[in-house]
Amino acid sequence: MEIAFPTRRFAGYIFDCDGTIADTMPSHYRAWARAMKDFGGEFPEDLFYSWGGKPTSVIVNQLNAKFGLSLDVEEVVQRKEGYYLQSVGEVGPVVAVLDFAKSIHGTAPMAIASGGHHELVDATLKALGITSLFDAVVCAEDYVHGKPAPDPFLKAAELLGVPAKDCVVFEDSPTGIAAAEAAGMAHVFVPTALRGRE
Repeated sequence: MEIAFPTRRFAGYIFDCDGTIADTMPSHYRAWARAMKDFGGEFPEDLFYSWGGKPTSVIVNQLNAKFGLSLDVEEVVQRKEGYYLQSVGEVGPVVAVLDFAKSIHGTAPMAIASGGHHELVDATLKALGITSLFDAVVCAEDYVHGKPAPDPFLKAAELLGVPAKDCVVFEDSPTGIAAAEAAGMAHVFVPTALRGRE
């Protein structure tokens, strides 16, 4: 399954980070698995991918609810994110998406809009050497309601100075696609099979 890159020009381009422009999802899953093992729980891999795009704290609350756990949200978030940061140097790009972003750089403003925290997203962009591609980076600290609410993408459009209707979003998760639709933006789906491919 190939990516259906847009053939028309948009006034603003917004990219999710994890699994969309950076092939981080396996690293995030390994960090989650280690953290949950530390606290005596587990996080099935298929469930992890189905919850893609959700903020880390939301995921801990949902794990508590689903498995009858009483994990301390902040403690688990810090442990999981610490494990991810230890491995951030191993992260590679989603090549097709990064190549597209590079091809339009300078023709229209571009942003990252992520459910992750700035510390992790900024470290990921830095590890890939692509921080300078983006005019804005929107993370969990920058909005109230995470995906599938439209807030992350609306905030990114605001920072780019572009009306929502003139933006296109690149996303790899159903949660992110729902957020793009809620924001009234065009969207491009990045299928899992293409992550890491040259």
